[in-house]
Amino acid sequence: MPQTSLSRRLAERFREINGDHPMTGADDAYVSRQFVTLERLCADHGRGSDEVRRLMLDGRLPLPGYLRSDGAEMVPADLFALAERAGGVDALESWFTSHWSDPVTARAEWRAYLDGRYICLRSVTPDAIRRKDRLTTAIGSAPDAPDAGSPAWTRRLHAMIDELDVLEPEFTGYDRLRFGGPTSRDSCITGMRARFPRP
Repeated sequence: MPQTSLSRRLAERFREINGDHPMTGADDAYVSRQFVTLERLCADHGRGSDEVRRLMLDGRLPLPGYLRSDGAEMVPADLFALAERAGGVDALESWFTSHWSDPVTARAEWRAYLDGRYICLRSVTPDAIRRKDRLTTAIGSAPDAPDAGSPAWTRRLHAMIDELDVLEPEFTGYDRLRFGGPTSRDSCITGMRARFPRP
């Protein structure tokens, strides 16, 4: 597909953040099921793709979640939804960061959102980000609970795992490369279910 200067700059920015890891055929297939191309989404919404790339490069909309091996910028189908809820792109940052009481945390979450790193959620919203953080923390610390191993503890643990399972997609091999290790699904869902089977 033909590249514009903005799409080349966007690809460079993506690799600065995620590293330069090859996408396999399995990665491409996963991403094509879970995401849409930026070109297609912009066409569906009557927006210019270079206009949206410029907003991404200016830190006003999140970067693509993936670059497919053919160079296609892959984005969530609801890419524009948060800006619409906020009242427009100009209001998005203040609306987004207002969901955290701690300004340092709010800025860090905004940066992670802009970097396109929240491919760990089926739908990226401040509420979903906060809930995922609470669940992964609680699941990770569950084995240290005083009643660990009891029937009540097992029910609580699996209720949290099941809720996280709904929030998170499956991930793909590329994600383990760019994040430098297991995903939260690996450690908090698959791993915990294996360690502590449901009775």
